[in-house]
Amino acid sequence: MIRTLAAMLAAAATLALPAGAQERRPSHCIAVADAAPGLVWRAAFGAPLERNSVRLNYVDHSMFLLETEGGLRAVTDYNGFAGVGIVPDVATMNRGHISHWTPDPGEGIAHVLRGWSEDRPGTPADHYLDLGEMLVRSVSTDLRPGRGGERSGNSIFVFEVAGLCIGHLGHLHHEPTPEQYAALGRLDVVMAPVDGGLTLPHATLARVLGRLQSSLVLPMHWFGEATLGRFLDAMAAEGAFAVERRAEPFAEVSLRTLPQRPTILVLSPRYPSAQ
Repeated sequence: MIRTLAAMLAAAATLALPAGAQERRPSHCIAVADAAPGLVWRAAFGAPLERNSVRLNYVDHSMFLLETEGGLRAVTDYNGFAGVGIVPDVATMNRGHISHWTPDPGEGIAHVLRGWSEDRPGTPADHYLDLGEMLVRSVSTDLRPGRGGERSGNSIFVFEVAGLCIGHLGHLHHEPTPEQYAALGRLDVVMAPVDGGLTLPHATLARVLGRLQSSLVLPMHWFGEATLGRFLDAMAAEGAFAVERRAEPFAEVSLRTLPQRPTILVLSPRYPSAQ
């Protein structure tokens, strides 16, 4: 099954692309790729990217802005404002709280992907958006199971770009099922909610991150240094991840620059500006 899915993803990457679109490298979500040490920290928002790399900007709370080599921009858990003059090509949303979505995303966003099904509540959102250079797909999870939540009310969005598999866990409230893990595959980079209470307990999150085989973990959904510190302490006790903190709000990542040892990379959130 895994080989079949990998073959399907690789075949999808070879389909005819729109004029001027960048060719997307084959997905590494399913087939585990070798990684080399190091990270690239060179440019700011809007600057050119090195070949086969992606820039991840931590904007605020659970919102990240992904920039591709060809100029595509995607914003996760979009709440209506991602920075002055920032109009993404893709906006994903989850409705754990209003800070993760907006009922009025505004004009100019070509693709608004809601992490829940508006037409058929309780059914998976099931997004699969192929933009040539970037593929965006979703894996649905339940929202607050057992607490009056909604079946399939949250989505883990996966961005396949530059040969990387980048996942955003959204407002995740339970460990994925074996079927959901299989649909996700390996996430080379994952944005993970680390509050420890509103989403997953730290012990459960550590198990999820280990199962996803993530090389790079970007903490999100933390409420100040105290919340972040509790997560880092819990992960230090696990001993599986190195920890790195940066003053920058962004990281430039490629397959060749993924850290050899799984690493938690703490970015300082900041709103970018296109002006």
